[in-house]
Amino acid sequence: MDTEIAGYDFGKVSRSPLPLSALHELETAVGFTAHDREMLVRARAVISDHAEELVDGWRATIGAHEFLAKWFFAPDGKPDEHYKAAIKKRFVRWVVDLVTQPFDQAWLDYQHEIGLRHTPARKNAADHAQTPAVVPLRYLLAFLAPVTQSIRPVLQMSGFGAEDVDEIHAAWTKAVILSVTLWSAPYVKDGLW
Repeated sequence: MDTEIAGYDFGKVSRSPLPLSALHELETAVGFTAHDREMLVRARAVISDHAEELVDGWRATIGAHEFLAKWFFAPDGKPDEHYKAAIKKRFVRWVVDLVTQPFDQAWLDYQHEIGLRHTPARKNAADHAQTPAVVPLRYLLAFLAPVTQSIRPVLQMSGFGAEDVDEIHAAWTKAVILSVTLWSAPYVKDGLW
């Protein structure tokens, strides 16, 4: 585990209120299989090596639109560069974790923590920032498209054959959807998630 990333608390956060059985049901619902895990393992080095590049691309999209970027602004109306730098490191680590960590209790717990860190419950807490207290759920959901689509060119340039690219891309997409679905739990009233 990377202990050099401030606020990266994988394996040290409180237990998710969701049981492992809920994670397994969601894996089934999204169609994430042992074959998908194998495909992510095959692409682990490539995706990990390009994690920062991927995150930079996603952040450029966010930064290009004030309605997305404003969730990273300090009270003075300007981007909080310290906050942005801190969360970038954790965002890169999330990419790496998605292809290296087993989807077990520790992973489930950390996905819940990531969700909380987008809501008033814990946004800004890890970095002692004063940005808006929530990233609206609608943007987490809408951002699934660029996050899932951006992996394909990386895979194509890395020498994977067309069939492997399709299978790895499908596995990545399922893993990202699974992760963001878990992030959504803190946004939803009890009994509705």
